[in-house]
Amino acid sequence: MPDKIKFELEFPMHSSPAFLYQYLSTPDGLSEWFADNVNSRSDVFTFIWNDSQEQAKRLSYKTNEKIRYKWLEEEFEGAYFEFKILVDELTKDVSLIVTDFAEEDEVEESKMFWENQISELKHTIGA
Repeated sequence: MPDKIKFELEFPMHSSPAFLYQYLSTPDGLSEWFADNVNSRSDVFTFIWNDSQEQAKRLSYKTNEKIRYKWLEEEFEGAYFEFKILVDELTKDVSLIVTDFAEEDEVEESKMFWENQISELKHTIGA
């Protein structure tokens, strides 16, 4: 099984951290931009797209700052995806950092996926 490569993308967001965090951490928020529908039971989130679904476990979170998930079907031990909200101390600009893992030949495709998804998120929240 090939190793996966960790990558990070940064997106400027015109939103308060608390408002943005709702869209990253709740089933209702995630279903607005990430999947057609999202359900959760405790720390397990079920993401539904058309006729397929995948489950992810929320590994850790810090309210209004970051949240980390791991796909339950993921075979690569260290892989996860994470949303981190950063606020510049001087300018108060808000950025969203997305961390994910992909196989070497899929990194660019994965980056495009996140760029599209975050574009949808920005449209949804008016940022």
